[in-house]
Amino acid sequence: MERLILMRHGKAERHAASGGDFERALAESGRVDAAVMGRVLAGLGLTPDLMLVSSARRTRETAEQMLVAHDHKPRVEHSRDLYHADPEDILTALDDRGDGAGTVMIVGHNPGLHELALRLAVQSQASPIQTNKLRGRFPTATVVVFGWNGRGAPVLQHLFYAQEHGGAGGE
Repeated sequence: MERLILMRHGKAERHAASGGDFERALAESGRVDAAVMGRVLAGLGLTPDLMLVSSARRTRETAEQMLVAHDHKPRVEHSRDLYHADPEDILTALDDRGDGAGTVMIVGHNPGLHELALRLAVQSQASPIQTNKLRGRFPTATVVVFGWNGRGAPVLQHLFYAQEHGGAGGE
């Protein structure tokens, strides 16, 4: 893997018609923000080869909206194991499924994604400004991009908030 993109799902409705958290759909602002972030990534040529997506409805819908802007469509795998996964579970999914993919994208949930992004940022020795910005918030539709240096250490390349790119942003 040459690059890892972590994306938190877009803003979701407060309650699903079924009453369960797993089936909460994206709110309209969440659909817009996911599409905005897709355009940001596509504009930089950051198209994943593989997307590992929590099988919760809001993450599946986020991935679908994000991919509209991309000409190349990656292999997409949905996984119940990524639903509210902790950082170790996310890393296990990467180890199990990420081989052979140059760019892997995870679409998932907080707090696990935020914790993993912070862990990788600290390992990357990102600037204090970048680390503090990331530490401060990881709202819905946030995207963080890591590359790897020649020694196998992560390098924080980008941190994108939907609100900074014309989206509504979320909590």
